[in-house]
Amino acid sequence: MRIDPFLVVLLAAAGLGGFLPATGDGLQAIKIAAMVTIGLLFFLYGARLSTAETVRNLRHWRLQLAILVTTFVVFPLVGLGVRLLPDAVLPDGLAAGVLLLCLVPSTIQGCVVYTRIAHGNSAAAVVSASMSNLLGVFLVPLYVALLMGADTQVDGSSVLRIVGQLLAPFLAGQLLRPLIGRWVERNDPWLKPFDRSTILLVVYVAFSEGTEAGIWTAVPVSSFAVVAGICAVLLALAFGWTALLGRWLRFSRPDRVALLFCGSTKSLASGLPMVAVLFPGSTAALVVLPLMIYHQLQLLTSTVLSERLARSAPDDPA
Repeated sequence: MRIDPFLVVLLAAAGLGGFLPATGDGLQAIKIAAMVTIGLLFFLYGARLSTAETVRNLRHWRLQLAILVTTFVVFPLVGLGVRLLPDAVLPDGLAAGVLLLCLVPSTIQGCVVYTRIAHGNSAAAVVSASMSNLLGVFLVPLYVALLMGADTQVDGSSVLRIVGQLLAPFLAGQLLRPLIGRWVERNDPWLKPFDRSTILLVVYVAFSEGTEAGIWTAVPVSSFAVVAGICAVLLALAFGWTALLGRWLRFSRPDRVALLFCGSTKSLASGLPMVAVLFPGSTAALVVLPLMIYHQLQLLTSTVLSERLARSAPDDPA
């Protein structure tokens, strides 16, 4: 079982934010840099997505609806159930983080890559992941306001900031795709490290702010272990649900693979900037911790699972 080096680097970025946090003007400069790179990241996502491919795959509405319902209905219901756990088992801040994890959209890069490796419908995965993130720009603030309003800072200004940081660059990339689309596709291997570097930068900012607020000394180690266990159970339930749903709806094997990875993954690239906007800086690191743990688990298990599915794929995927 191969371990993605990104997992190690991600933990290192979190540790660096814990032991050598950025402070003062340095922290503000890094936060601005993180906002700019996140915007550029979503600009590249928009430039990669073919409009014709989008229209063609939107016609497969049953698959797209199954993925969106899993992401924005089934997951939030499970998250609400987890939040009913008593504070003695799961402190309120971490419980809010688990619920937030269940609200964010699916990852774009990850689910597409894993679907392609497993010989699934990668075109449908691209469209589904992009739709999930576009809808998430509006649905996540709405869910947060309704379900977590007392702990957040959700208003019209915060929604506009999310739109400006995520949706506007994505749409700009779509508009400029005729001019730069081929260049982006041709240089995709060189642009992937930028995707991950952006996530590392935002993680370092979040953990630096958490360290400055002193939240790590207030949470016992046992609570972190509980969160890791809950994330593992959530991921197992997500894989089981999407596998059974695909069979129940009688999807083809490529479509079942797309549903499996698009329905079970959660986006750190989208979730981190949303947390930074919707939650106070002093609590953002604690809230984002479950999403980070889930993201690492999904990277590890999805890598193994996609390679196993690729070995068992029939010669005729249909």
